[in-house]
Amino acid sequence: MEIQENIINKVAQSGLVTLDPAEFYPAGERVVYDIKNNLFMELMLREKDFREFVKTHDWTQYEGKYVAVTCTADAIVPAWAYMLLANRLAPYAIEVVFGDAETLETVLFVKSINANLDPEKYRDQRLVIKGCGDIPVPVSAYVELTKKLTPVAKSLMFGEPCSTVPIYKRKD
Repeated sequence: MEIQENIINKVAQSGLVTLDPAEFYPAGERVVYDIKNNLFMELMLREKDFREFVKTHDWTQYEGKYVAVTCTADAIVPAWAYMLLANRLAPYAIEVVFGDAETLETVLFVKSINANLDPEKYRDQRLVIKGCGDIPVPVSAYVELTKKLTPVAKSLMFGEPCSTVPIYKRKD
């Protein structure tokens, strides 16, 4: 049996370009504000009490944070209540969204991709969108990257260069 002296890295020679969606992760603290705590018996919103809370609450604690506003109680909350919270949070928070933590991550990734991805950089490239990493990436980020890169890429794959799942291949 002959031992091969030169190890050839076929992945490096493949011409694949790897894109890590985690590069679009906006760093910063995430906070979920649950309006449930402002409800009377977690059932209904009392306008007078809520307005008093909004007036006296220390909103500066949300300075520089990403905030999702939601209600986890099975209650009817009028839209104006969320609008009032957004109005008070906006001067302090980096971003305010309606929804849970997952919705917040979706909005943050999509905004970051739209602001920071230059699809032309990947024109006619064979792309692999990385599938695992240290930062959890929402499926919505993969969908957004696919939408943006399909028109310019030669091919699009998911996973790692050594083990990919084909997504798209342009017919030349």
